[in-house]
Formats: sequence, structure tokens, C-alpha cells
Amino acid sequence: MDLSVTGDPVLAQDETEVHAGIYLQKGTLTLTRKGKDFVAYHALVMFASANATPWAAQRVKFTATGPDSKAVEVTVDLLNDSWDGPRAGIAEAIWKVVALAATAAGDIGITYAPPGRT
Repeated sequence: MDLSVTGDPVLAQDETEVHAGIYLQKGTLTLTRKGKDFVAYHALVMFASANATPWAAQRVKFTATGPDSKAVEVTVDLLNDSWDGPRAGIAEAIWKVVALAATAAGDIGITYAPPGRT
């Protein structure tokens, strides 16, 4: 490989949005939509923080295998329509995925607790 690199990378602490991806052990999380089961194997959680406010999880994009064995993407919006709190009816297992992603992204200063556990 012909590559030259200079500099010393530093994580930016003033980011307002962070995406944290995690791989899930296949078979540990099944999403059901319109009566069809999708086995999730990857989750990409989008966190945001504006004006030094605490980090909030905005959405999760799951990559899953559908009943036809093809990969699909299932997105779950986590914030309510006014963007001031969690959306009602989000399954506990999804909040666990968010907490796992926050832990994985902890090196950049994300601290996170699922709604009702602060």
C-alpha cells in the first residue's frame, strides 16, 4: 500500500450528532412488522445533543434478515413528534439496544439512560 499519513487524530467533543453501530448476535432480536419476522443483526443508533444538552437517541436503523432471507432495513424513530421526549410504545428491547450502542460510543462522552431510568 502506498500511503503517507501525518497528524495525530483527536476525537471531537463538540459534535452535535453521533452514529454508533453495533453488531447483534443473530437470533437474539426479532422485529415483527405487518406479521413478518425480521432477525436483526446490526443496529445503527443516531444520537444528538444540541447546545450542550444531554445526548438523546433519535432513531435506530436495524439491518435484518427477512422471511425471504434477504437483508432489509427497519427504522424506529425514538423521539415523539414534538422532539421533546421518548415516543410512547417503544419496546424495552430497543432501549437495551440503544444503551448498548451508547456504551460502545462512551469514548466520545455519550452517557445515556433509557427513559425513566435517569
